[in-house]
Amino acid sequence: MEGWGFLAAALAIGFLGSSHCIGMCGGIAGALGMAVPGRRPAWGQLIGYSAGRLGSYALMGALAGALGAAILPALGPLRLVAGLMLVAMALYIAGIWRGLVWLERGGAYLWRYLQPLSAKLLPVRSAGSAVALGSLWGWLPCGLVYSALTFALAQGGSLRAALAMLAFGLGTVPAMLATGAAAAKVRGFVQRPAVRLLFAGLILLFGLWTIWGGHGHHSVPTETGVEHYHHRH
Repeated sequence: MEGWGFLAAALAIGFLGSSHCIGMCGGIAGALGMAVPGRRPAWGQLIGYSAGRLGSYALMGALAGALGAAILPALGPLRLVAGLMLVAMALYIAGIWRGLVWLERGGAYLWRYLQPLSAKLLPVRSAGSAVALGSLWGWLPCGLVYSALTFALAQGGSLRAALAMLAFGLGTVPAMLATGAAAAKVRGFVQRPAVRLLFAGLILLFGLWTIWGGHGHHSVPTETGVEHYHHRH
């Protein structure tokens, strides 16, 4: 994707995929936001938790971008894979096909080592602990995160991939904050079949758009190492 439009796309993917995020992380956000019934939401802890997640996502992007640039410099195939991952995510959210479950099971191996560490941070009593918890939960096996990571990887380079994952994470923040403040109402809204189908349809469009970009463009490295994209004739 030319220019910096990929950041807007990554932001939208995060926002539209929030229904899946609420299912995966909504319980933690709700616990942080309403730890004591009748009190105001603990905004410091909610923001700290999201900040920790965003840091983990950016680190994932940087690592994946560096690895991708080293082993597969041609971006066309990566864009194709990224688009297919987004299509799979759309089908997952819509409840049509749950193939990404297998990918999440693969990520569960790393989570086995991180989950005990996160358990030690509960109950969260400070914003600092919330940041630490969020940084660990950012690595929770999640098909949406893996789809976004593939999209970020296809942008080329460590910096662009990190920025894409950061934008993706920012897109998920509104839902996480809202879940912490009013967990039951938000969860009920995003779990409505019509809402999930709408979000899934928009993610599907992003996936098809990404596939079209991967099929119709190729990258040409310049002397400065910056890649320009040209349409195939």
